[in-house]
This record gives sequence, C-alpha cells and structure tokens, in this order.
Amino acid sequence: MLLSNFHFLVEKPHYESFTNACLEAEKALIVSPATCAILTRRALELAVKWVYSFDSALKAPYQDNLSSLIHHHGFLSIIDEDLLPLLRYIVKLGNVAVHTNSMITREEAILSLHNLHQFVSWIDYCYSDEYTAADFDESLLQIGEEKRERPEELKDLYERLSSKDKRLEEMMKENEQLRALLTAKREANTKEYDFQVDESSEFETRKKYIDLDLKLAGWEFKKDVVIEYPVVGMPNQEGIGYVDYVLFGDNGKPLAVIEAKRTTADPNKGKQQAKLYADCIEKMYGQRPIIFYTNGFETNIWDDLNYPARKISGFYNKEELRLLIDRRTMNLPLKNVKINDNITNRYYQKEAVLAVCDALEKKRRKALLVMATGSGKTRTAISIVDVLTRHNWVKNILFLADRKTLVTQAKNNFSHLLPNLTLCNLLDNKDNPEESRMVFSTYPTMMNAIDEAKRKDGKRLFTVGHFDLIIVDESHRSIYKKYRAIFHYFDAMLLGLTATPKDEIDRNTYEVFDLENGVPTYAYELDQAVQDGYLVDYRTIETKLKFLEEGIHYDDLSEEEKERYEETFDDEVGEDIDSAALNEWLFNDDTIDTVLKNLMEKGIRVEGGDKLGKTIIFAKNHRHAERIVQRFDQLFPEYKGGFARVIDYSVNYYQTLIDDFSDRNKLLQIAVSVDMLDTGVDIPEVVNLVFFKKVRSKSKFWQMIGRGTRLCKDLLGIDQDKTHFLIFDYCGNFEFFRENPKGIEGKAVESLTERLFNSKVEIIKELQHLQYQEEEYIAHRNEFIDEVLAEINKLNEENFRVRQHIQYVHKFKNRAKWDSLAAMDVNEIKKYISPLIVPLNDDEFAKRFDLLMYTIELAKLQTKNATKPIKSVIRTAEALSRLGSIPQVVEQKYIIEKVQTEEFWSEADIFELETVREALRDLVKFLEKETQKIYYTNFKDEILEVKENGPMFDVNDLQSYRKKVHHYLHEHRDQIAIYKLRNNKKLTAQDLKALEEILWNELGTKEDYQKEFGETPVTKLVRQIVGLDPQAANEAFSEFLSSERLNINQSRFVKLIIDYFVRNGVMDKKVLQEEPFKTAGGIVELFKDNMDDARKIIRIIDEINKNSEDIVGA
Repeated sequence: MLLSNFHFLVEKPHYESFTNACLEAEKALIVSPATCAILTRRALELAVKWVYSFDSALKAPYQDNLSSLIHHHGFLSIIDEDLLPLLRYIVKLGNVAVHTNSMITREEAILSLHNLHQFVSWIDYCYSDEYTAADFDESLLQIGEEKRERPEELKDLYERLSSKDKRLEEMMKENEQLRALLTAKREANTKEYDFQVDESSEFETRKKYIDLDLKLAGWEFKKDVVIEYPVVGMPNQEGIGYVDYVLFGDNGKPLAVIEAKRTTADPNKGKQQAKLYADCIEKMYGQRPIIFYTNGFETNIWDDLNYPARKISGFYNKEELRLLIDRRTMNLPLKNVKINDNITNRYYQKEAVLAVCDALEKKRRKALLVMATGSGKTRTAISIVDVLTRHNWVKNILFLADRKTLVTQAKNNFSHLLPNLTLCNLLDNKDNPEESRMVFSTYPTMMNAIDEAKRKDGKRLFTVGHFDLIIVDESHRSIYKKYRAIFHYFDAMLLGLTATPKDEIDRNTYEVFDLENGVPTYAYELDQAVQDGYLVDYRTIETKLKFLEEGIHYDDLSEEEKERYEETFDDEVGEDIDSAALNEWLFNDDTIDTVLKNLMEKGIRVEGGDKLGKTIIFAKNHRHAERIVQRFDQLFPEYKGGFARVIDYSVNYYQTLIDDFSDRNKLLQIAVSVDMLDTGVDIPEVVNLVFFKKVRSKSKFWQMIGRGTRLCKDLLGIDQDKTHFLIFDYCGNFEFFRENPKGIEGKAVESLTERLFNSKVEIIKELQHLQYQEEEYIAHRNEFIDEVLAEINKLNEENFRVRQHIQYVHKFKNRAKWDSLAAMDVNEIKKYISPLIVPLNDDEFAKRFDLLMYTIELAKLQTKNATKPIKSVIRTAEALSRLGSIPQVVEQKYIIEKVQTEEFWSEADIFELETVREALRDLVKFLEKETQKIYYTNFKDEILEVKENGPMFDVNDLQSYRKKVHHYLHEHRDQIAIYKLRNNKKLTAQDLKALEEILWNELGTKEDYQKEFGETPVTKLVRQIVGLDPQAANEAFSEFLSSERLNINQSRFVKLIIDYFVRNGVMDKKVLQEEPFKTAGGIVELFKDNMDDARKIIRIIDEINKNSEDIVGA
C-alpha cells in the first residue's frame, strides 16, 4: 500500500534531488497548510531546476529565481501548456504564505500538492524508461490542524531552505553528460503518447484564483473574509441568499460583497444579484457595502452611493475599502471652496480649479484642463491638489510626465507651494514612495514599479486603489497606446493638463477623459491670455529659401559651383537633390549663414539693443544643430564660442547648459535644440524662436510657440518689459497650419514584435480557407499555431498589463480556438494580445527579414501585389551575393541566386517562400547597415520671399457646440439683439426669438444648449459671452466717474466693477467679496461713510444684470 502520492519517485534514483522535498511537502500538511504551501513551492523549484540541469534544450535564464525559470521561453516550449497555470498557482500560494499574514486553508494546500504531483508526473512521463505515476489520491493525506504559523517563522523556514540550494549553472555543469541522453528520451516519449493534465472543475479554479487575489490584497480568510455568507431579505421564495464573499472591516461591519459568476459568463449578470445582497446586508448592519462582481477575469466595482459601476484591475485592500466608505461622510462639499491665493491668484486659474471641483461634485472622475503654455498649468494642478486634500477627497496622488526634467520640475514646484505634503520622485532612489503622499514619475518607470515596488512587509506597494488622483502632464503627448495600461490599472480620478488637445486615433485625449470632442473641463487659451495681459503674443517673419523650397539642381548653379558640385558628390547622387535632403544628409553653409545673419540683424535685442535676446533655434537633427553652432562661431568669432550652444539629449551634462541658458546674466543666448526645448522648459527671457525644421504635429507646433509666450519684466531695459516675441520660420510651418489647422499627426506605431505576431495570425487565418486543406498546408498552419501559442503561454499572468486582458489571454491559449479564426477573433488578438507579446532575444535584422517574408507570404495567400517587399528581398540577395568569402553565405548560394530571378517570384508558393526565409534570415546580419553619406556644401542660396504676419490664435477646432456659440457671437457682435445686450439696452420678444433661432437651430439644438449651459437664460448667456461694451459700462456708472466726491480708492473700486462687466457681461454681487475687489478694500469698508453711494452702486449692478434678462412687454 502506497503511503504517499509521491512514492513513485522514490524508486527512481535520478529524481533524488527533489523526491524528498515532495515527500516532506506532503507530510507538512499535518503540521500546517502554510508550511505545506512553502514546502510545495520549494519542491517545485527543485523539480524545475532538475529539468533545467538535465535537458540540453534549456539554457539558464538571466535570473534563476522560480518565476523566471517557469516563464522562460525555452521551458514553456517543452512543457504541456496546461501545466503552466498549475505551476503559477503553487508559486502564488507559496508567496502568500511567506509574504503575508493570510491564513492558508487545507483545501488550498491540497490543490497546490495536487499541482506539484501533476508536474513531477510530467517529469516522469518525459524522462523515465517507464512511466509509473498514479492519479493523485487525496485519501493518502493525513488530517492535521489548520493552525496559523507566525509569518516570521514561515519566512525563516523559506530562507533557510533556499540558502541550501546549489546554483543552477553549477547543477547544469555537473550533469553535462546526461543532458543529451535525457533530452532525447523526452523527445521520444512525447512522440509516442500525450501527457494528460487533470483538470480541476471550472468553479474550483475560478474560486481559487479569486481567493488568491484577495489574499494578495491582504485579506485574511475566516477572519476578514466569509464565503457563502447567508443573508435574509432576498426577493425569492425562501427570502434567503448566500453571498459568494463578504469582506469585513476591523469593526465587524461588512465593507464589501463579491458576486462571482462563471468565467464564461458576462460579469454584469451578477450586478443586480450583488446589489440585492448589498441591500440585505445594509439592513442587517446599517452600513452599505461596496459592491464587486466578477467572473474571475473581469472585475467591476460599484460604490452605488457615489458612482456608477466601473471596471477595475483587482480588489481593494481593507484600508482602501475603509477609506471609500469613510469618504461618504468625510468628504467635504466642493462648493464655495477657498482657494489659496499664494498658489493661484489669477481669475482663470481659480475658474479652472472650480470647474474641476464642479465636475467631481457631479460624480465625474476625469477632468481635462486646456491651458495655454505659460498660463500656469502646474500651479493650477497644485491648487487642485490643495483643495482636494483639504476637503478629504484625495490622500495619495500620482503625477506623470514623459520626461525626467518635467518630473523633477513638477516635484520642485509642488514642494515649494505645498511644503507639508510628503513627496517622492520615483526616479530618485533616495526618496521613499511608501512614506510619501505624492509620487512623481515618468510613464516607463511607473509601468515597471507597479509590478516591482514592494512595501516593507513584502506586499505590492502600488495596489489598484493606492492612488486617489493621477495628474497627467501634457496629456496630448503622453497618453499613447502603450501607457494606457497605467490608467486602466489604477482606480483613480484623472486630471489631465495640456495646451493643445486633439482628436486622433489611439491618442484621442478627449476620449481618454470621457469627454466630448472639443469640450474640455475648462479651457484658457492663448488669445484670451494675451488679451488679459498674462502672456505676450508674437509676430512671424516667414522666409522662403530656394534650396529649402526647391532643392539643389545642377543646372541652376554657376559654372564655378557646377565644378564644385562634380567634385563633391558621388555619381549616385545625380544632378537633382530634393529639398528633403537639406539638413538631413546635406548641409549647405550659405543656407545656415542666411538664417543666422537674419537672426542677428532682425531678432529682438536686449540691454538697450546691445545684445541679441535669448533665442531657441529648433534644428532638424543633432548633426544639423552642430553645424549651426559651427557656422555661428565662424561668422561671429568675437563671442568666443559661448554665445550659441547645442542643447539636446546627446550632450553630456545638458542640464548645466539649460541652467546657463535660463540665467539672463550668462553669455549663452542662443540654444540650438533638437526636441529637448520644444516643450516643458520655461524661460521667460526667450524673445526669438527660429523654426529651422518642418513640423506637422499640431500639438508640437503650439508647444514650440509656447516657448516664447511668458511675460518678462524689465527685459529690454528698466521699465521696459517684454511685449512680444518673434518667430523666424524657414520651413513653411505657419503657411502649412493656416491651410491645415489640424496638422498631420503620427499614427500609433506597432512594434516589430507586434507586427511579426500579427502577420503570423493573419497567415493562420488565410490558411483555414477550403483551398488550403491539403495535408502539407494543414501542417504548415499548425506550425504557425504552435509558434503563436508558445508566445502566448510565455505571458506572465501576474504582470499587471497581462491581467488587464487575462480573459483574452486564456481564450486564445486554448488551441481549439485556433481551429477556425473569425475576423472578430483576429481583431481581438491584435488589440489585446499582440501588445503583450514579449520580444524574442533575436537579431533585429533577422526579425525584420522575417516580417518582409511573412508580408510576401500573406500577399501570396490573399492574391495581392507584393512588388515592394519582393524588391527588398532581391536587393538583400544581391548584397549577400557580394559576400562570397563568408562560409554561411556560400552554403546558401543556390537560394541567393534563385531569388534574384523573375521566374522564382512568379512561381514560388508559400513553402518555397518559407525556405527562403529560413535560409537567409540568419545571413542578413552580415550585411552592413546602409548609411547615407553626409555632405557639406557652400552653394549660394537665394531668398525667394519674406512675409511678416501676426499671430494665429485658432488653436482648437471650432467643432463643439460651446465653441460654435462663442465664435458666432464674437463674429456677429453688431447683430441687433447682440448689439443691444452689449450696450445695456432692453430686448424685445422679437430679439429673444432671433437669439433662440440662432442658438437652438442654426448652431445646434435646444438639447445641445441645455447640455452645455443648463438653465441659463439665452439673453444672459449672450451677455456673458460678448461682455458689456466699455462705453455702455462707463455710461451706467457715469454719475460716479464724473463725481468729485469719490476718493481715489473708491474711484478705483468702481472702475474694477466696470472692467468686470466689460469682461463678464453680468455680475453676481457675491464677487464683490472676492478678489480683486477684496484687495481693493471691499464695498462696505470703502463706502462706510457714505452708504448711499454703496446702495446706488448695488442698484446699478442690478439694473445692468436685469437688462440682460428682461424682455420689453413680456
């Protein structure tokens, strides 16, 4: 009679390195399930290392920890694909036992032992002469007490056992002689018959994974978590229900209910059931729990007292749930909030803060602020954080930017204005994120930190509910496809800051923030900022140079230049050089000199005109930037090489150069930048911008303009402030954006790995057609399926990005799903699976050649033209044919010569194409990468045209209803009804009807109006938008303006009221208690000796307001 499920290992001495560990793990069940879980994990580690040490198909990965070993592509390629989830469960349960204080149940430990038994049975099946493993028999397990071990004891046990392990490389070296023999045995055994993995029931598997997810979030079963919890009051015949899971707080009250549906079911099927359970529990305990409903793959959270249900990436921990419930009473209303003037004291910044507060009060969880560069986006964000923390809406905040300098700059600003908030720059190892309320990071750093950052107790630091608010700096450049996973992972409110939002596939900023296109939460744009005097505008000098417009043509040159042309260029250049070559691989000194001379002659100067003001030249590339500086030093040697410098990422210590350029007293006045200074760096002294490259991205164009918009006091001299800046455009950028206001935005780029994977999927789909059902084609299709399945099986299901799409990962791990792929399946694979695929550690040129051949194969299957990729393969073959001294190339002489013939391409089928791919893919590395020769010339360029223009303020498209309304009203100020409102005249019913016709029919519908402007009367809205005519406003207060009884402070106060009406059209009298009226003295204090005047002022305000709403004869 067998005493152990692992007895079969005892009889086979070559398994001795892990046999005892398996036996000890099974015996440990009687000690405690937690000890069993740890020893099972250890037994698995030893068994996996045995496989690595005895199978020559495997190489040691970079790290030899258990997780790396079981996810290594070599290991995954030899094990049964159904084994991997079992191994992951063992690892996960062992981690929970070691790193958390969670109770491990006997059932969980038994499942882990069962999975271990499956794996060592597979080893026996592969590597023994006789497969003798029996089915797992639970009756052999002894019953012990489910006691809780102290976590420090379990951790000590784990570390003590691990310290005894040999290094994997050492084990592999010791068994070198047996490796080939056992590998051959595995290959032979696996061909003879299939190893069958026992399948747990769907319910058991789903339940165990949900249990583990709860434990990893810190929940303790039988203490915090109760399964199948009975409730009364359900609308069924018995009036009783059983909640799948109830999560309890320390005070004994339920924090959450979880309803779990089958993995194949839509989790929304459990939504109503979960709500009914919550209703019952609320009646039983007097506290409404948070609602979760899940199918094991997709989880939704529903705090139905606050927000609609939303999808999340996992479960909240106890502290996070407690905070959610506490906030139902802790949160202070975000109405009439007090804004700290030391942080934001400008009216539009305060309006932006209030707009965000209003959106949050209305239960929106995302907000987007569109604010002109230089208008104080970061300060506004700081003010929002200040308000939300003071009102208990947020505790932990994440600030994301796409550049290290922006992260550092933002942290410094927050530190200065919110000194009591603990901050951490995640890029700085000195900072401790666990002890910080606010974390600053770049996107890639946070992507890594989600999986890797741990708390002191070993648990994951950045849990799903860790952050309450995420601030996204310069959203338009940062929310790309590969970083959206961050926002899908964290269940946080989202605040976006941007200067130029845009609508674009895969980067649609408005879509990310759940907003209508063109309708941000709040907008303060460049034209308004200039009008308000907070930013300066610009003028352009747009110059067309012959070479940059038309290129260089031999026939157009002088005789002397023709001679130099012949001496300079190789024959392949030809007699016509396209304009695109300029500043790419051809650098013409006279072109650069013309630009620099124009700058020095026409650029804005400082210090009484003695010195050129701070200037940024936007260069095309680093070589272009270097040549510009070289030519400047040649033209102006008196500056000794310190006046103009290249500032980009290729320069060492570039930050010191930025610091020098930012200092108005330093010599450095011209920064020649490649991408670095396009955005983010704020230098108020900049007065000249040179666009020496083409820009087609709308957002980048406006960001570049934004480098010059900031105010600067005493820049030109004492009491001579900066009034405007100049833009020298040599590449037709302004002309382009006048004709193409939307610009041309780059599409989301698929990685090489994605494109390769997608090509294989497309080929698999094509090969399922009826015409390809011969044995040879079926075998070829199966080879492709094996390859893509191997890639999917490598995915680490504990990675947060993989977990977000786990249902699709599991769906397409099932080989049966590949028998017949539908178009929808292919779309799902491309959308959810391809971006997750881990790049192979393979030569890039070989992979590019693979893609080239797959493109041709796919075209062949789809009977499409493939002329372009075929020509590329022919050129590759021609290049290889010149490398006859390389033995590997000589071996493929026949194929290299064959693919250069037309006959091959007209007759080749996909099998011959595959032969070519396999033969040549490893040869392309011998080809030298083609490099374009660089030329420096000095041909005489010519100025074709110079135009001087004013600013372009139309930053965003006038597509939204609100924009249409504003635009129309400003463009038709003299229309009779609008004119009357501007001039404080009463309206007739006919005037009202005309306005309603415009707003409710011509520009949109009444529903559009109500959606944007609520119940605001039409006439009042028009007045608010167009403002009050200055003359009309002065006339209304003429009695005071002409009166001599007002002192200077009272007079200034009245003028402030007039200015307010001119800008806003109407006035709520409450604003008289706010800025700027508060600083001016306030109406009560200023007029305390003459309250009659105060009452008259109030009466005039009321009359002006009344005239915006009253209709004569109504």
